[in-house]
Amino acid sequence: MDFNQQVAALITKVRNQRDLIQTEEAAKNAFIMPFISTVLGYDVFDPREVVPEFTADVGLKKGEKIDYAIMHGGEVQILIECKRPQDALSVEHASQLYRYFAVTNARIAVLTNGVAYQFFTDLDAPNRMDAKPFLVLDFDDLDETLLPELRKLTKESFDLDSIISAAEELKYIGQIKRALTALFKEPEPEWTKFLTMRVYEGSFTQRVRDQFTPLVAKAAAQFLNDQVNSRLQSALGSSFPAPAESDPVESAVEQSEPEPDTDRRSEVETTLEEIGGYQIVKAIACSEIKPHRIVQRDAKSYFAILLDDNNRKPIARLHFNGKSKKYLGTFDSTKTETRHLLGSLDDIYLHADAIRDVVRGYAENDD
Repeated sequence: MDFNQQVAALITKVRNQRDLIQTEEAAKNAFIMPFISTVLGYDVFDPREVVPEFTADVGLKKGEKIDYAIMHGGEVQILIECKRPQDALSVEHASQLYRYFAVTNARIAVLTNGVAYQFFTDLDAPNRMDAKPFLVLDFDDLDETLLPELRKLTKESFDLDSIISAAEELKYIGQIKRALTALFKEPEPEWTKFLTMRVYEGSFTQRVRDQFTPLVAKAAAQFLNDQVNSRLQSALGSSFPAPAESDPVESAVEQSEPEPDTDRRSEVETTLEEIGGYQIVKAIACSEIKPHRIVQRDAKSYFAILLDDNNRKPIARLHFNGKSKKYLGTFDSTKTETRHLLGSLDDIYLHADAIRDVVRGYAENDD
């Protein structure tokens, strides 16, 4: 697998197993060591590349340990401190990182719980770790535009100078994007006023504020949906799982014959939830077949996921048009569809074997 596929595979593993991981040691073994090994490409069993429980005396602090030190060119380059997946990441909980950053040659410090990774350097003061990360990777909502920067820290492409030179821009762009995300979810009064006064000619009274606050939130959500749909129509080639949603509930199974394919019509609207489901199915199926062969085709009654854009090779169907209940349709070797009730998008992972089996069957027939 290439770099992006390795990241996608680790995301799927984290999504499937995070509820089982209750300790820091378990997080290291299940998530963080695979990140160091399969994503960054360092040999976790070679002390010349990765030193677990790295120790360096810091002032009066003797024998204090950092979870991992990554070596490159015979020097400590990256320090990693680990937490449990349930722990929120906060620099207040990274005291060892601060101390070790000042007494080693490391220019990159990483705080992680196996689900999110925060990368720090010393932009604000030389040899002193910044209080805010310059790069944040969140496997619950991955920003794929950051992957080229992560690749610079891999063993194969290690380019510390390049990532340090880009760190300041990354830091502020990331903070602005997170601020925009918060504004889109819960518009602040100033943001509501800013947009309202560009479309409303009257005075901005409390009544107008109350009227436009939900309208701004709704318009923002629709704008994001339109942008995603535009990308989908032009080219949707990602192999990354979509963000997790609410906790899964017990699934039910309903047998049905395959429905006749419905022609796409102008009123068909592809939703963010359907895109998310498609990405999960694609991430599962690409373990058996090249990702570009997995194609989506939306219709009025369901969202189809096909192999080679062929109606005769259905991989799965997303029945997400119901008002309350949503179903995943999987297929057996006779192309009979079985519908599974979903409590959230994460429930799709429960049917990974069925998805892989049908794709594997098509691939064997092709041979």
